Amino acid sequence: MKKKHLLLTTLVLPSFLFAAEETLPVDSIVNLQGVVVSANKINVNRNSVPLSISVINRDEIEASSESALLPVLNQYVPGLFVTQKGITGFGVNTGSAGTVNIRGVGQGNKVLMLFDGQPQWAGIFGHSLPDTYVASDIEKVEVIRGPGSLLYGSNAMGGVVNIITRNQNTDGRRTQARVMYGSYNTQKYMVSNGYKTGRFSSFISLNHDRTDGHRINSDFHITNGFGKLGYEINDHFKATADVSIAKFYNENPGPVGDPITDYYVDVLRGTTSFALENNFGKTSGAVRFFYNWGNHEVNDGYYPGMTDPDRQGIPRDYLFRSDDHNTGVSLYQSFRLLPGNSFTVGLDYKNWGGHAWNDFFNGTENDLVDKNINEVAGYFIMQQDLWDKVSINAGVRYEHNEVYGGEWVPQAGFTYRPIETNVIKASLSKGFRSPNLRELYMFGSVANPDLNPESMLNYEVSVGQSFLDSKLYFELTGFFIDGKDMIQTAPNAEGKWVHSNVGSFINKGIELEAHYHILKNLHVNMNYSYLHTDTEIVGAPKNKFVANATYRPGRFTINMNVQSINGLYISSKTKENYTTLDAKVAYLFGTRDKGLNLFLKGENLTATRYQVIGEGYWMPKAIFMGGFDITF
Repeated sequence: MKKKHLLLTTLVLPSFLFAAEETLPVDSIVNLQGVVVSANKINVNRNSVPLSISVINRDEIEASSESALLPVLNQYVPGLFVTQKGITGFGVNTGSAGTVNIRGVGQGNKVLMLFDGQPQWAGIFGHSLPDTYVASDIEKVEVIRGPGSLLYGSNAMGGVVNIITRNQNTDGRRTQARVMYGSYNTQKYMVSNGYKTGRFSSFISLNHDRTDGHRINSDFHITNGFGKLGYEINDHFKATADVSIAKFYNENPGPVGDPITDYYVDVLRGTTSFALENNFGKTSGAVRFFYNWGNHEVNDGYYPGMTDPDRQGIPRDYLFRSDDHNTGVSLYQSFRLLPGNSFTVGLDYKNWGGHAWNDFFNGTENDLVDKNINEVAGYFIMQQDLWDKVSINAGVRYEHNEVYGGEWVPQAGFTYRPIETNVIKASLSKGFRSPNLRELYMFGSVANPDLNPESMLNYEVSVGQSFLDSKLYFELTGFFIDGKDMIQTAPNAEGKWVHSNVGSFINKGIELEAHYHILKNLHVNMNYSYLHTDTEIVGAPKNKFVANATYRPGRFTINMNVQSINGLYISSKTKENYTTLDAKVAYLFGTRDKGLNLFLKGENLTATRYQVIGEGYWMPKAIFMGGFDITF
């Protein structure tokens, strides 16, 4: 039976809870969470740009002991919600999770995932690849809560998650290994090594996760490998190259009460990139090449006992297969020629697409699509600082797609710092998403090659303030979003149902985040978001509240986290309300650089029954994991 939880009952919890393993350094508001690169493609102070940007650092990622990144984002970023389905793993296709919504925008790949500024999504269906975002490979994450299409183009409509991969920044070697075991025969293994000597650096990692799942026929296993090399050619040029491979298998048992038999997804994905960066003081930039690809094999299964052919009551006689790619080059250069002024110009080229077909067991094939699409874009962004108190930021992008033509993307905003402890921001930005191959060409009569991009305008204002010598900080943001040309299936002039640009939406709400260093070894942070939508949006809660805290008495670290979700549509008719409690206890032998860390963690300790991805897909009750980290 569904339990209803009031959000207000959790508002008193932050001062009693403990979560994030490392105490963050106390700093002034000007330097809070440091510099970011996602807003202007150069290092700029987070509080000098008008966009709302959340930063998750390496300490917070490691404190979670998560092998996947997305649950960490769900914990720390206000207004961001990630769909989940079980103890580990997200999958793709029917019954999958890992959809990232920001301010209610995200379904259909409207939040762009990046590796070091390069787009990561499947070339045919346009969806993100949640199981390939591995926590051990990440130095920090910058999340733009709102459109990022000015710099990153299509799919950055609702926001941007820029995953900045790890480097070995100090001379020497550092090796880390982790072993975890827990509920439902869940096993997680990780080993990584960083090395630096002179101008050369490297980082490699290997991860393997597997679980029997909390339901019959919900097995999942994945192996990820990542490698990155860097070389400082001289004082002005640096070259980097990386490669990542992921192989995973996922079963979908279907909803409780309507199970699916023989449903599985078998996926091999890879990505590689090369960058040549330059820095001459007053000008800096880079040229970056990227290529990501995938091979998918899917058996959509069948519903035992069904006689309706549309429900496939007998085993299917074919597998769905696809090969896709997303490749391109990005060139940008930034200039600081006048006091307080910087501007960036850039060019992007992308080619994405692939081949999808039904592979019948009798040896025949049925092609569904075999198509590539080219996009080219140019953009300009400028920032001007005035009197050390005001920063004005504006830019425009033009992107040309060979299918629908051109799209203009403007953005403008300002920040005002009346005193050192206060910052006020306001901005207007546009985001858009190009139609994918499925919508344009696949599945017969519903395909529509004349589709235009989806788009939206985002208006936002925020105020940040620090108190108590910067031990306490909060930030309040209000936003209003107007979306149009959403792609939906609707009857055309001839009465046939096809994909059409007929949808619209208005989302508005507030986001609040706060950090408080109560004591030297006690840190609390929380975030809350309220979302009002004029349409029912699946996977976007009306209220989201998260409180985290860490307490470090001696060699012990005690972490606790509470999350309360209210008004979450899991279908067009069903809403969920739930509260979960997680906790972790760790003990460190030695030091962080040379030591052994033992830990025990529990998730959903209240054993709350709730659903996230759809009706009949119940999340597990309380689960427990134990393990150790060793660093040398």
